Amino acid sequence: MKRLLYLLVCVLFLGSCSEYQKVLRGEDLAAKYKTAESLYKEGKYKKALKLFEQIVPQYRGKPQAERIMFYYADTYYQLEDFYLAGYQFERFTKSYPKSQKREEAFYKGAKSYYDLSPRYSLDQEDTDKALEKLQAYINAYPESENLKEANKLVAELRDKKERKAYEVAKRYHHRENYKVAISAFDNYLIDHPGSPYREKVLYYKLESEYLLAIGSYESLVRERLEAAQGYYNSYKKYYKTEGEYLEKAEELGEDIKTRLEQYK
Repeated sequence: MKRLLYLLVCVLFLGSCSEYQKVLRGEDLAAKYKTAESLYKEGKYKKALKLFEQIVPQYRGKPQAERIMFYYADTYYQLEDFYLAGYQFERFTKSYPKSQKREEAFYKGAKSYYDLSPRYSLDQEDTDKALEKLQAYINAYPESENLKEANKLVAELRDKKERKAYEVAKRYHHRENYKVAISAFDNYLIDHPGSPYREKVLYYKLESEYLLAIGSYESLVRERLEAAQGYYNSYKKYYKTEGEYLEKAEELGEDIKTRLEQYK
């Protein structure tokens, strides 16, 4: 009985495969459309995609085009081919601005770019594009049910950008290129005033100026120590009683004060 059942399943499977191949290789456009839509709804996206690729150019300008183009874009999305999904959803929103599917396409297109965003240490071009697309979606659909998630994705991407900028500046510090590090930290504070890395930036800016000062020619030490003292005061302005680097900052502050007293 089990063997008979197995043979029956095999026959049905082979029959369905041969029917699919027949449609795929045939010329019947309506059959391709019907089969592609059916496969899409069944979640058989790879098979559906092969048919959509054949019929999309044929239906361009026809009444069914809007429906097919959405399925086509979403098939790439479901297959996690986010480059093509983002591109096709963007084409859809531009081609069908009054479509009932426009908001969904807009969001999935923006989210495709979010999914393409790499880890913070790599080039952030796709992160910039994702931020642009998600912000455009938020502006276009401020009452959307996706708004909370969209804002969360934007916050994640911004944090990634901020961390990238912070790590670049810190790298200069660790390589003992203190002048460039200080400039990078200054730019960071201008570009990201509310960053979660603010304390780290203020501390490493202080430490960079301190290390630059004590390693300088004697004629430059006092001036740079005074600059370091100013950076210490800036740190203490925001972190008077608690902070991850408070103890280290106060040690530097005391040493800077002691060294400057020699000049008095």
